[in-house]
Amino acid sequence: MAAPLDVLVVGAGPTGLALAAQLRAYGASFRIVDRSLDRVHESRALAIQPRTLEALAPFGVTGELIGRGNPAMQVRMHLPRRVVRLPLFDIGLTDTAYPFLLFLSQAETESVLSEHLLDHGVDVERGTELVGLERAGSSVACRLRHGNGTEEAVAATYVVGCDGAHSTVRDRAGIGFEGYAYPQTFLLADLEVDGLERGAVHAYLTGAGVLFFFPLGSPATWRMLTLRPPDVPDTQVNLGLLQQIADRYADDRPVLRDPVWMTDFRLHNRGAVRYRSGPFFLAGDAAHIHSPAGAQGMNTGIQDALNLGWKLALVSRGRAPEEWLETYEAERAPVGRSVLRFTDRAFTIGTSSNPVIRFARTRLAPRLAPSVLRASGPRRLVFRTVSELGIRYRHSPATTAGPRPPGRGPRAGDRLPDLPRGLQARTIGPGWHLLLCGPPALWRDEQLVSLLKGRDDLVDVHRLGDESPWTAVTHGLVRPDGYLGYVARGTRLEGLHTYLDRWLPVQHR
Repeated sequence: MAAPLDVLVVGAGPTGLALAAQLRAYGASFRIVDRSLDRVHESRALAIQPRTLEALAPFGVTGELIGRGNPAMQVRMHLPRRVVRLPLFDIGLTDTAYPFLLFLSQAETESVLSEHLLDHGVDVERGTELVGLERAGSSVACRLRHGNGTEEAVAATYVVGCDGAHSTVRDRAGIGFEGYAYPQTFLLADLEVDGLERGAVHAYLTGAGVLFFFPLGSPATWRMLTLRPPDVPDTQVNLGLLQQIADRYADDRPVLRDPVWMTDFRLHNRGAVRYRSGPFFLAGDAAHIHSPAGAQGMNTGIQDALNLGWKLALVSRGRAPEEWLETYEAERAPVGRSVLRFTDRAFTIGTSSNPVIRFARTRLAPRLAPSVLRASGPRRLVFRTVSELGIRYRHSPATTAGPRPPGRGPRAGDRLPDLPRGLQARTIGPGWHLLLCGPPALWRDEQLVSLLKGRDDLVDVHRLGDESPWTAVTHGLVRPDGYLGYVARGTRLEGLHTYLDRWLPVQHR
């Protein structure tokens, strides 16, 4: 009988594809299956956040994503008798190479990730459904049904559910999915629109409702998003209905035409009560679903995958202890809960019929927004929240601040900033990256030989000198996902040695 796979990935949306890319990069044995016969061709998720662009850079796909997308920098807020021009992400941040929100349809994102896997010999097994799942000793017995009706028994050490809101893996693992549905119905369309300035987001906030147009480019120039008005019958979505709503909400009467895709849907705010149950893991929509406010969903899912993939691979290969798998929920579940809270508040403010909230949304906010957003402070705060650059794991069990943590600069658990510019590109290769900052003569080779013996193939050393994110003499260890696991001032490496002995021990080689 064949040896069990290290990982069976169920679901080949952006989350599953990102997970597969990382499992491949770290040498795990895996298969990725999806019951759909083809990837999505509608836009669905429509934006990629800066942190996601950073996280995908190690696979060499970020440039292609940017080339296909639209890095929007402006919002046009349409008010009665005037249009307010607002900057989006123009605050001149220096710690990321991607200080913008990239508008790109999910179809294109999946296309780029799928092509990456294909180029590296990974077959995404479409038309293959997971129909059985149960523990069998030290592995999981999985039953797959192929498109021709035949079934196949597969053993895997771990199974990751990237299979969406109606996750089979979550159901079979017995993990609860708690939350609620919103009463409103959304209308969505990818189409052409005459009369809109290109390259900007257009927002119409009225007492009657809200209407948004987002620049896409493909599969159509615009994504339209609105709520079905309460007095509009619950009928099938068509171009006439969408034009009727646009005429009601938009004084400038944009003309809609040539729809590529139209749909309606109800939104939920739900989260898995656990992200792991034994050999079963959840990521993406299988773990959390919420409103599209802030373009958080797909991005959070991809970052779930890239937090988990290297851990599964290194543990499966015997290069890291099982404890690493416990850190996945400890690190990502707080992020998921935060996204659920953030999107729920934004959705409530944007859709509530409460007179006070509606007055604030339609009268106060449009008048205050230009002056508030003229200052860089509020924009910086909004940007770091929405862009997901502010995510950190300072309270993770796998995060350790050394005995003398630096007073300035990134701390243990923080994302490594691209500061000075190009630092992230220097630490983009697979594995761990040890940053030695300060005069090179301070770092003796014999210290490093002892530290890295037996794990030198997993840890690259970078002598940064004064080109450092810290002002003092400091050493920091960057994890495979770009976060700092350990940071300390000075040249004494005993604390780092202790950290490595626990989290990357030599005996697991």
